[in-house]
Amino acid sequence: MKKKIQFSLVYRDMWQSSGKFQPRKDQLAKIAPVIIEMGCFSRVETNGGAFEQVNLLAGENPNDAVRAFCKPFNEVGIKTHMLDRGLNALRMYPVPDDVRALMYKVKAKQGTNITRIFDGLNDVRNIIPSIKWAKEGGMTPQCALCITNSPVHTLDYYMNIADQLIAAGAEEICLKDMAGIGQPAFLGKLTKMIKDKYPEIIIQYHGHSGPGLSMASILEVCNNGADIIDTAIEPLSWGKVHPDIISVQSMLKNEGFEVPEINMNAYMQARTLTQEFIDDFLGYFMDPTNKYMSSLLLGCGLPGGMMGSMMADLKGVHAGINMILKGQGKEPLSIDDLLVMLFDEVAYVWPKLGYPPLVTPFSQYVKNVALMNVMQLVKGEERFTMIDNHTWDMILGKSGRLPGKLAPEIIELAKSKGYEFTEEDPQSYYPDELDKYRKEMDENGWEYGEDDEELFELAMHDRQYRDYKSGVAKKRFLDDLQRAKDAAMAKKGFDEESIKKMKRAKADPIVAPRRGQILYGVNFNGELMEPFVGRKYQHDEVFCSISTPWGENEDILTGFTGRVVEVCAKQGQTVNAGEVIAYLERSEIFA
Repeated sequence: MKKKIQFSLVYRDMWQSSGKFQPRKDQLAKIAPVIIEMGCFSRVETNGGAFEQVNLLAGENPNDAVRAFCKPFNEVGIKTHMLDRGLNALRMYPVPDDVRALMYKVKAKQGTNITRIFDGLNDVRNIIPSIKWAKEGGMTPQCALCITNSPVHTLDYYMNIADQLIAAGAEEICLKDMAGIGQPAFLGKLTKMIKDKYPEIIIQYHGHSGPGLSMASILEVCNNGADIIDTAIEPLSWGKVHPDIISVQSMLKNEGFEVPEINMNAYMQARTLTQEFIDDFLGYFMDPTNKYMSSLLLGCGLPGGMMGSMMADLKGVHAGINMILKGQGKEPLSIDDLLVMLFDEVAYVWPKLGYPPLVTPFSQYVKNVALMNVMQLVKGEERFTMIDNHTWDMILGKSGRLPGKLAPEIIELAKSKGYEFTEEDPQSYYPDELDKYRKEMDENGWEYGEDDEELFELAMHDRQYRDYKSGVAKKRFLDDLQRAKDAAMAKKGFDEESIKKMKRAKADPIVAPRRGQILYGVNFNGELMEPFVGRKYQHDEVFCSISTPWGENEDILTGFTGRVVEVCAKQGQTVNAGEVIAYLERSEIFA
């Protein structure tokens, strides 16, 4: 029998690699006991990455969600882990020192045991401070090596980074194969090099399944000393996501490794619940192409999760490009033609930009430059004339040290614009800000939250947090969801009137008991608040008031728990007795 291999369920990344949003607090609390019952996971990824941000965008409190999801795992000794973007923490741009330090205290108190710290450039300067703060906050620092293929990303390159991180206190190393393009033999050799030198260091492998190499890579890293493998479950496994636990367990078991058994009844229940969450609302924001693997990803090296955004970008410029070509007397291009052009351009651009690992956010930067170049070339203009400020920050060194050398033409372009390159620690450009956010919370009368977790959310995602607090985020999300649902119905051939009738058929009306003027309530800011589609009401909640012609006001209760599917009467509108004010769809569970 070979060594024992443990498994982690990357439940957070399963969703992020498939679509935009994460399950709600009630959904996460519902599936956690089932994941435990499966009996095969020693770890579960519960938060980090974009988890907090997309919760806020959906009008939900991410702190409540993290606590609810972590608690059941904490109680049975299953370790929880999060994704941490180093200098960028939980967002796409740099975060001040004091906010980064607070994050670890907050996340540890919320029940997160391990933080997986990565830097998109593999610059140790952006990772090492987080090691110290993680330990001070009570978390295990796991440091990631972002895996890619280039002339500069050699075994020695990665080993040098591992040496520095372990010397700085890293207790675990993650091989983060974010695009799944890591070559199996290379990953096996790297695993052995680290394990031979640091046998006490835990190695966890994270490989996406997009290009189809991940199973071979898992076998190689396990045969060379890896300890833990990241996996997924149906219906969010494979495609551009992660290998499924059943296949991984079967392969390793037959290879002679000691692996835990899977409670298949629980697996099927977890599978059913995950599909239930997809059907509830999450599926409306998923790109269907993420269900499919693609060998094309090997050529460009971009993460599979970007395919959806790339296709959206190409569709957005497709008509404009063909219009330009028509004006030039040239044949139009198909979407596939454009995709090949974009992939070729990524391959051209990437070395000229110093081979930044193609992981968030640098994968987006490289893709954006390539896309702009394609458009410029079609117009007969020069490359690199449309580079955004964030990409320039990367080029100039403000995000960290690039792995490779910039092309001379990029250096000359920067000099022509008067830009200056820097070798300064990137953190030095982003001074402390917590006091500023404390002042804002005090002025608004907002609570700092348990363990300062609400203060942390404002400091990390200020714009999204303000929208969450005001209710704007929830309304915007529900509007988007309703549009997505209506679009899905329209694709099935239903017209607008039919869709309205179907909504009403599933709902109960709120009816005016007598003639009068409709008056809706006010929010905490004293602003009039009309109901909106998706807004939830408890059974004993006042829906509106009616002001009768003789000057009396009568409160109208919903009478049941439900969500608004249609508002028929506006603020101040006069309605007759028996007239429908709104339609609400009943909910057995108020979530």
